Amino acid sequence: MCVIRIKRVYEKPSPDDGIRVLVERLWPRGVSKEKAAVDRWCKEIAPSPELRKWYSHDVSKWEEFKQRYLKELDGNQLVERLSALAARGDVTLIIAARDPERSSAAVLLGLLEHREGA
Repeated sequence: MCVIRIKRVYEKPSPDDGIRVLVERLWPRGVSKEKAAVDRWCKEIAPSPELRKWYSHDVSKWEEFKQRYLKELDGNQLVERLSALAARGDVTLIIAARDPERSSAAVLLGLLEHREGA
């Protein structure tokens, strides 16, 4: 069974990461492409600039952020591509956010795991 995980871009890459996919709209500050070691950059799967600014990682907005982001992801072809990638091997969603558990990647991970189980 393939594993999908989340890792911050500032953490050291490891062999068990599988395919490393950056799921941020903007390139993380202060990180070179070599250090990030990402295999793909799916910026179009990240929340819209408007949603990202509205959320601003305010935990009181977390539940509503999840719902709004899931609406944005509805019909996004990159979700299908990530799901197909995960069906073939391990995938690590790479993010810059300080709180991976309340990040867009956590919403995306939940969606991918739900599709995998469906």
